[in-house]
Amino acid sequence: MAPPVTERGLKSVVWRKIKTTVFDDCRKEGEWKIMLLDDFTTRLLSSCCKMTDLLEEGVTVIENIYKNREPVRQMKALYFISPTPKSVDCFLRDFGSKSEKKYKAAYIYFTDFCPDSLFNKIKASCSKSIRRCKEINISFIPHESQVYTLDVPDAFYYCYSPDPSNAGRKEAVMEAMAEQIVTVCATLDENPGVRYKSKPLDNASKLAQLVEKKLEDYYKIDENGLIKGKTQSQLLIIDRGFDPVSTVLHELTFQAMAYDLLPIEKDTYKYKTDGKEKEAVLEEDDDLWVRVRHRHIAVVLEEIPKLMKEISSTKKATEGKTSLSALTQLMKKMPHFRKQISKQVVHLNLAEDCMNKFKLNIEKLCKTEQDLALGTDAEGQRVKDSMLVLLPVLLNKNHDNCDKIRAVLLYIFGVNGTTEENLDRLIHNVKIEDDSDMIRNWSHLGVPIVPPSQQAKPPRKDRSAEETFQLSRWTPFIKDIMEDAIDNRLDSKEWPYCSRCPAVWNGSGAVSARQKPRTNYLELDRKNGSRLIIFVIGGITYSEMRCAYEVSQAHKSCEVIIGSTHILTPRKLLDDIKMLNKSKDKVSFLKDE
Repeated sequence: MAPPVTERGLKSVVWRKIKTTVFDDCRKEGEWKIMLLDDFTTRLLSSCCKMTDLLEEGVTVIENIYKNREPVRQMKALYFISPTPKSVDCFLRDFGSKSEKKYKAAYIYFTDFCPDSLFNKIKASCSKSIRRCKEINISFIPHESQVYTLDVPDAFYYCYSPDPSNAGRKEAVMEAMAEQIVTVCATLDENPGVRYKSKPLDNASKLAQLVEKKLEDYYKIDENGLIKGKTQSQLLIIDRGFDPVSTVLHELTFQAMAYDLLPIEKDTYKYKTDGKEKEAVLEEDDDLWVRVRHRHIAVVLEEIPKLMKEISSTKKATEGKTSLSALTQLMKKMPHFRKQISKQVVHLNLAEDCMNKFKLNIEKLCKTEQDLALGTDAEGQRVKDSMLVLLPVLLNKNHDNCDKIRAVLLYIFGVNGTTEENLDRLIHNVKIEDDSDMIRNWSHLGVPIVPPSQQAKPPRKDRSAEETFQLSRWTPFIKDIMEDAIDNRLDSKEWPYCSRCPAVWNGSGAVSARQKPRTNYLELDRKNGSRLIIFVIGGITYSEMRCAYEVSQAHKSCEVIIGSTHILTPRKLLDDIKMLNKSKDKVSFLKDE
């Protein structure tokens, strides 16, 4: 039986856990509280609830723990913070002495394990003012219903930088990531079999072993004094270099295309309508966004006007082709439909902005990129000379340097590495000497750049029978991995288990009668289904996020949850790649440090 589709999936699970472990724990009828958050918990709460949800839980004011605040001594304060020295010091300042304390009493909830040094500091300073002090084990951001991040983009540098002086920092980063991943598993009530991609780097192996050890410690004893066995789930840990192609290819599905081509920051899209500048947040509360975000841009451009005609035809308010101006007029005529129509306007604007960029330069690039990535053309014929395919892009003055670098990379990935002489010639001809590290530094991710690799590229699934658009023939490698994992076809040498006694994986979701999961708030979400949890070290793309939904839809009994250190876009990734061989003495990795 498939896990039922929930309103917001992972976001709902996280919010229910926060309600249960925080708000229900300190609830008192008719009592209002002030809530104190740090930067990380602000992002965490913003991802899974609204201000109205917090009001229902008795929160009257939300404050940033780092900022100066006026005391409200007649009220109790609820602190939801990360267990870092900075956040703990801010808390201690609020209760420095009896005469100076800002609030009547404190309820403290840490996102994850609080080190003894910090706990003892709190205990010694103001234990009499504390009503509760708990660790709730949610140290990640539920980015979407099936996507999570650890919100640590700087981990990319420490995991892949070749600088030996970063070794100690890398170890700390790995430890912190492992602890965060365990909180993902704990929130999902899973004790998964842990596997990792064995080559070409050892980051995945090291992280997997850390996660397995921390899972053992976490699940050593449950509330009944019993050891919690492995659940019917798998956790796969992968280094970012496993699929370089999907990180630089131009994608034409709506969400991936929009975030690549448009200046969308913090999921906020800015647009003009009726001569006014407006903003819209692209989020899962918007049903239309959820419906169209993974569809090809050509389908989106057909679908949104169709939806509008369905609405407008009920009132016979418009006739003929639906346009942005017609929608604007329709909102004025029918205030009742304003909210519905305004979403259509946002997405039509978004789609048209994408298409304007596409028609300007990207359309010509896409055919070349697909041919280079797949090694075959749209008719399925093998590309005999990749350099002849690449040259027209490099000679085209309308393409900017970033697009040319992406094309050069696709050429190199396609031929599995090139010679120093050939790479020098490419860099010189394209005049990208200043940005050449965007190409060369891929080698630090285990991707063959120079010299050519002697090992053959891993085989890909034959998807020639699948219906697709000619300019969208490439399928992210992660989809093959997800499908093979669910069908139990992953090679055990290439994907070894860390677990001493891994549970028998069954993608169909059959559960042993002896394994009775604890009844809790997750029962609504999961029933008898199994879970495949994936973690990529160093960022995931929007196209890879899409695959989690597609595979879950195709394999109804297995829910795929994908996550990473952060979400990446091609340009941001190339900037990060360029920095790998530079000195980076002061980069804040640990949250709120």
